Amino acid sequence: MEKGHAMRFDPSRTAVVSIHNQWDIIGPDGAFAHLFHEQITARNVVGKLSGLLDQARTAGATIIYTRIAFAPDYSDLVPNSPLLQLVQQAGALVDGTGSAAIIQPLLPGPGDAVITNQQVGGFGTELAGLLESGGIDTLLIAGVATNISVESTARAAVDHGCRVVIVEDACSAAAEAAHAASIESLGLLATITGCADIQWDPAAG
Repeated sequence: MEKGHAMRFDPSRTAVVSIHNQWDIIGPDGAFAHLFHEQITARNVVGKLSGLLDQARTAGATIIYTRIAFAPDYSDLVPNSPLLQLVQQAGALVDGTGSAAIIQPLLPGPGDAVITNQQVGGFGTELAGLLESGGIDTLLIAGVATNISVESTARAAVDHGCRVVIVEDACSAAAEAAHAASIESLGLLATITGCADIQWDPAAG
């Protein structure tokens, strides 16, 4: 099913995975604002994510935030990619600081899970364990950046055996062309939908 068609999800079997809603990544003057903030604003990603998360909570779906953060001395950072090297050079995403914190409009609720990792993608042992213990087989993935952490998380989730749905209008990249190319590629692995087409229905499973 493609974007533009209503999709129904059973909240007991579905998690919304919200990727890297942190100040340095999506804040207006974060370390990577020069890369991402223009498209975040143009696409109203924060507003879309907020609405998506609120509706999912109301329906009783599982909410999982992934965040990337490092020790102050970056001893837990493996600089095996240019992006992670940039994080260290910028002094960004230090755990326990405001720069690594989730921004105010998207703060987790009391029952939400927050997973901290040191990789570009958010899918790892902890996330897999949450899904298995909760009987969750479907992921709605949204966040920043589409072609980096969203795509990395989605590909790993597909390989893990999950049904993956990308909430396209709640994602953005540094440029619209990069976002569009990533969505086109992901369309071979995941279902692409939009916030307005998501319906919560316990009978949908």
